[in-house]
Amino acid sequence: MNRNLIFSYFHLEKSKRISFQGKRTIYSDLPLQRSSFWLMISFEEKMMLMKLAPIILIGLSLFACNSSQPKTENIQMPASPKSYQFLVGTYTDSAHHGINHLYFSPDENLMTVETIAGGIANPSFVLASKDGKKVFSLEEEAGIQGGKVLSFARNPQSNELTLIDQDDSQGDHPCHISLSPNEDFLILGNYTGGSLTVFKVSSEGQVDFVQKIQHTGKSINKARQEAPHVHSTTFDPEGKRVLVADLGTDKIYVYDFNPDNPSPLSLAGEFPVTPGDGPRHLAFSADGKEVLVVEEMSAVLDVFRYENGVLNAKQRLSLLDEGFDGTVGAAEIRISPDGKHIYISNRGEANTLSVFAKKPNGEYVRVQNIPSGGIMPRNFNLTDDGKYLLSAHQASNDIVIFERDSISGTLSLTPWKATVHKPVYLHRLPD
Repeated sequence: MNRNLIFSYFHLEKSKRISFQGKRTIYSDLPLQRSSFWLMISFEEKMMLMKLAPIILIGLSLFACNSSQPKTENIQMPASPKSYQFLVGTYTDSAHHGINHLYFSPDENLMTVETIAGGIANPSFVLASKDGKKVFSLEEEAGIQGGKVLSFARNPQSNELTLIDQDDSQGDHPCHISLSPNEDFLILGNYTGGSLTVFKVSSEGQVDFVQKIQHTGKSINKARQEAPHVHSTTFDPEGKRVLVADLGTDKIYVYDFNPDNPSPLSLAGEFPVTPGDGPRHLAFSADGKEVLVVEEMSAVLDVFRYENGVLNAKQRLSLLDEGFDGTVGAAEIRISPDGKHIYISNRGEANTLSVFAKKPNGEYVRVQNIPSGGIMPRNFNLTDDGKYLLSAHQASNDIVIFERDSISGTLSLTPWKATVHKPVYLHRLPD
């Protein structure tokens, strides 16, 4: 028998198939010309087709069962545009200034900043609870009882802040806040006061003073190290200790933290840095085995091994390019979310961001020094996915955005930029 006859028969039968596009059903209207086809073949061929008809029909039935089922196309809704949110701490010059909220969406090509708590004097540091529903800030002021610590309730939908409580800092010019891992204690670093103060935080967000520790001593720079200047307080990854960087005494203090004690902090050790360094902020490596300290006055990254509250010097790296002889003021240090790179800002006449990576042998190397995109980059932060870095400039009154290469860690300045009055701190909010 001619194979083309059987193929033609199947071809004509297939013209009745139903096709589906999405959830719309479209029927084919092609007419069948079986009678004309039947007249075109010989008697012997007709008999052959009749003998094969059961087999053909079974095949057609199987084909129809497989092909006539509606094919439902999954129609996916457009993904929500990726966005990031930050709280912005500032220095203030009027009642209109205060704590700001920054929204950034690269998908929408949108960057906005709005004041959400005005009338606060110099809220130079601000952070939120893990769920973003409580916000803690300070007033970097001096007075009989120092500045202030403040707590707010935050509405995640409107970003509205409502004051819950406030208390005196018990030391002049508080400049840094840390929250315990359980978010039930808050520690202030009082820069001019040379002290740290501990507050109990209730579940409702009220803050109650429980302890003050006064540092003593000085170092070699008579202009800036005439007295202790506590610049930061940082819980270690286990939450059992607090490391305090004192610019005035050139020391890192390690305190044991026991929340069950009436006075939660007790001194465990003091670790001096190079005289004149002026330790400012610090961070822990991703594995928690190293402490990375930014030395403000010497513009140096100091790397220490860390075990059971003990620091041992490991490596010392400059933030400066060869031949640079201008003024400096190293400020912030951050670890990328993937733990692979270290970022440090430097003010003075440098105005740079430095990027460091860890080599296979465990040593760190600087991979980039890049202009920060403004003047006086006191603070910066990275997005939670590590794709972008936002740099806040106190003197040029702006926040600029860099794109980050996840492999090399290097930064590239983007066109996104916002004008903000003296931005000095960026805290990343949860999604």
